[in-house]
Amino acid sequence: MKKTRRTTEQIIRILREADTGLRVEDICRKHNISSQSFYRWSSKYGGIGIKEAQRLRELERENTELKKLLADQMLKSKALEIALEKTSEPGAAARCRGEGPDRAVLFRESRLPVAGGQPLDPALPP
Repeated sequence: MKKTRRTTEQIIRILREADTGLRVEDICRKHNISSQSFYRWSSKYGGIGIKEAQRLRELERENTELKKLLADQMLKSKALEIALEKTSEPGAAARCRGEGPDRAVLFRESRLPVAGGQPLDPALPP
């Protein structure tokens, strides 16, 4: 998007000149702007003052910074979720290599602690 040549404060000052009774064509000629720009600015900044415009710009800047912070935090959160997904399941690494689900189960069973030579799960054969 093209950057404007005038600040919001300058635009509001130009619009206030029209309130003094000058014709729009004269104001446009004086400030070297088109009448279309004048009316576009009038619809955008018509009812606000300079202090309000400055406050609006500050709020927009703060909002942009907060959106960036939120995006960074969401990215970090997603990265942690992915990292925890990989490490939380003991058989996840075996399944990711293309080996069947039976291989992952055997890998998991071999790492289970055995009490008295019996598996902890009675459904599993010794």
